[in-house]
Amino acid sequence: MNAKILLLLVFLPMSALAQGFAGLGTEAKDFARPQPDPSFSFPADHGAHPDYRIEWWYLTANLTGPEGTAYGLQWTLFRSALAPGTAPGWDSPQVWFAHAAVTTPEAHHVTERFARGGIGQAGVRADPFAAWIDEWRLGGESFARMDLTAAGPDFAYDMALEARGPLVFHGAEGYSVKSAQGQASYYYSQPFFEISGTLTLPGGAVPVTGSAWLDREWSSQPLAADQAGWDWFSLSFDSGEKLMGFRLREAGGGVYTAGTWIGAEGRTVALDDGAFRAEPLETTQVAGREVPTRWRVRVPERGVAVTVAALNPRAWMDVTPPYWEGPVTVTGSHAGGGYLEMTGYE
Repeated sequence: MNAKILLLLVFLPMSALAQGFAGLGTEAKDFARPQPDPSFSFPADHGAHPDYRIEWWYLTANLTGPEGTAYGLQWTLFRSALAPGTAPGWDSPQVWFAHAAVTTPEAHHVTERFARGGIGQAGVRADPFAAWIDEWRLGGESFARMDLTAAGPDFAYDMALEARGPLVFHGAEGYSVKSAQGQASYYYSQPFFEISGTLTLPGGAVPVTGSAWLDREWSSQPLAADQAGWDWFSLSFDSGEKLMGFRLREAGGGVYTAGTWIGAEGRTVALDDGAFRAEPLETTQVAGREVPTRWRVRVPERGVAVTVAALNPRAWMDVTPPYWEGPVTVTGSHAGGGYLEMTGYE
């Protein structure tokens, strides 16, 4: 089916799409809501949660080629529900879409896929883990050891991942608050993947190695109605320590922030509102928008004062919905790399 026709069929009922991914700031009547003090069960919770409105399996990777060239890779599978629950065949209310991208210092390659749940075209199995849409696939013998594939009109990748550390839970043991009003999600990550494989680009095949970060998150209304978008950072320092932080931008100009400090061994410290600070230093005009592509990031209680800069400032994701996503370098009090995602820049 033509992607544009499918888009009309499955996304137009979500009139709040303009607010971000599936209207994340709108009311979610009849859907389940995250509650404090979660109790996760694995491997089951690596799978889908169809009673919640939105969910994702979100992998980013910082890679290096044989000549020292830096690359970035993204693979994301989204589940968005028109109504809670499941049903067989085309009666399923579950919608799936996916984004894949490769970023180089000079180019940004991106593509997307759409699917309706219930017909086998896309889905997630918890054990053994598998997440797929068409021939794109993330999965393997366990959540800690997986293969990853995707392809677009001008790129492809085939990668292997192996976790070298524990799962990390954000917020209060995985209950991640997103606003002063209390909107929240369930949120955990595997930020300790080693990754290796091959990128296929217009210039040929490139063997690469590096590190990858996989985010798992689900909710039904993770944003407040007045929040217009977010700036999300996942930073890995040469010391082995890591930092996840985000700021959610409010229509009146304020921000709500949260984050997680991750020790080299995986021990975490939650960063409450205000502890993680991110200030734009430089913008780039891309896709008709002014997007911050150089930042000052600080966590005073951890001695972090770094500059975060895009590898390729023009890493615009021209997908549904559109956003900016790409690899970054980190310099200052801590050195390293990571990924930056920014949504809601209209």
